[in-house]
Amino acid sequence: MAVEKVNASSSLAEVIDRILDKGVIIDAWARLSLVGIELLAIEARVVVAGVDTWLKYAEAVGLTASAEAAAA
Repeated sequence: MAVEKVNASSSLAEVIDRILDKGVIIDAWARLSLVGIELLAIEARVVVAGVDTWLKYAEAVGLTASAEAAAA
């Protein structure tokens, strides 16, 4: 049985295009405490998506209703 190696390299432009098409969500939360005293808390939510993708999903969850009401 022979082992084949598939060279599936992607250019940076292809990767960015795919991220903007599908979107990426990063949700991170960290807390540093010592003896029950909270010293540091970090919360980050990052959404990376293209405008079309964002509008499609934002409309589905009702995030665009406030922008439409402000424009009227």
